Amino acid sequence: MSHSAGTPNEINRRQALRRIGLTAFMAGPGAGLLAACATTGGTSAPPSAAPSAAATSAANPFGAGASTPLEVVIFSGGYGDAYATEVHQPLYKKAFPQAAIKHVPTQRIGGQLRPRFVSGDVPDVVNSSGPEPLDTSALQQAGHLADLTVLFDAPSVHDPSKKIRDTLVTGTIEEGLINNTPHILNYTVSQRGLWYNGKLFAEKGYQVPTTWDAFLALCEQLKGAGITPFAYPGQVGPYYQTWNLLYTAAKIGGNQVLIDIDNLVDGAWQNPAVLQAVKAWADLQTKYGDKAYFGLNHTQTQIKHLQDKVAFYPTGSWLENEMAKEIPEGKFEYAVMPIPSVTAADKMPAEALFVGTGENFFVSEKSKNKAGGLEYLRQMLSLEGAKGFTERTKSLTVVMGSSEGVELPPGIRSAAKVQEAAGKNIITSARFEGWYRKLWDASQTQTNSVMAGRITPEQFCENMQKKADETKKDSKIAKQSRSV
Repeated sequence: MSHSAGTPNEINRRQALRRIGLTAFMAGPGAGLLAACATTGGTSAPPSAAPSAAATSAANPFGAGASTPLEVVIFSGGYGDAYATEVHQPLYKKAFPQAAIKHVPTQRIGGQLRPRFVSGDVPDVVNSSGPEPLDTSALQQAGHLADLTVLFDAPSVHDPSKKIRDTLVTGTIEEGLINNTPHILNYTVSQRGLWYNGKLFAEKGYQVPTTWDAFLALCEQLKGAGITPFAYPGQVGPYYQTWNLLYTAAKIGGNQVLIDIDNLVDGAWQNPAVLQAVKAWADLQTKYGDKAYFGLNHTQTQIKHLQDKVAFYPTGSWLENEMAKEIPEGKFEYAVMPIPSVTAADKMPAEALFVGTGENFFVSEKSKNKAGGLEYLRQMLSLEGAKGFTERTKSLTVVMGSSEGVELPPGIRSAAKVQEAAGKNIITSARFEGWYRKLWDASQTQTNSVMAGRITPEQFCENMQKKADETKKDSKIAKQSRSV
């Protein structure tokens, strides 16, 4: 178990508020944000020693070469890539002015980098995110991911008296464990739910629903007003709706539903809570959706959302920054609501929300400048680096206090308010997304199929269970497990 700055039981709500530096922003212990040490199983290579390209010191703990080139690949999606070129890279250059940095922005992380990992010509730092992320479990199994223990044990840039691990929101390190070893840095804190136009709702007097019946009634009202009540991008972004199905199942049956799915428990996908969640959303799509959105990508769908042609859109809090240039001034204000309760017997309350860490970064174990890659992440985790990210993306990072003094937009303020209302009722992450890439890919295909009416909810559960069983029986796939 990696050490962190306290455990969920040791952090109360007000402490969490102070640590993040946002008075209205509260973290719950059930999420990736405040998750306890949870990943077990499998084997891992022993931690590699700190690189020694140059003499190590407090200012250069990994021994990064003063003039050794560095290559950084950034997913240029919801957060763009200006935070890298305008904040993180200049910080690295300040420390190593003679080092050339090759910046590679892309929206196709997996497609662009898989051949390079096969050939051995790998970048030093990778931001693996978006619709085509790399299979980090497979990369770790092949020895491609550097052990980040040395990073988290290194002195913080902004407070050298502290280790980096002691400057991070609790659970950050645990969320990046693969086989009990930290290989992934999850850099952001985000909330996922149903996003809507708060300004429109206020003007029309629409009430934010907390029950499924109220949700359906509002959808009927919206449909009558000529607005498509719900849509997600089926072409690029079906995982948004996969998250929706999973989080709804967790609200119905509790977080154990997702823990069992991650652990490949027999019959986990055929849990009544999963079937009920899929039925609810498939029924809503039939009554209040529009199949035209299955052919659109995320940007096209989000434009229609901003035009009030779509009322509810399922995604995360990066949405506001992603669409910042497109938001019609004075006509649209992002706001978020939790998924409504499907039944009165749901194990999690209506206020329950997903909150977790995300935006994966890793250092390539076999790169030409591993030491520089570790130093790059250290600079990212400085207060200056984290605050610069928040200022440019209007999104929160895992560095405590990094949002202090930053003016945040309506959507993030709404997310903070909704999270505070959720309290400790935080929906856990579905970690099979990173653990078992083929299973995750299958879930997106099956999501589109059931939402389009090509298969029934029962067939969805059956097909997913079959794929999970195949994953469990495949001895070539390294298995992982979690307890919370």
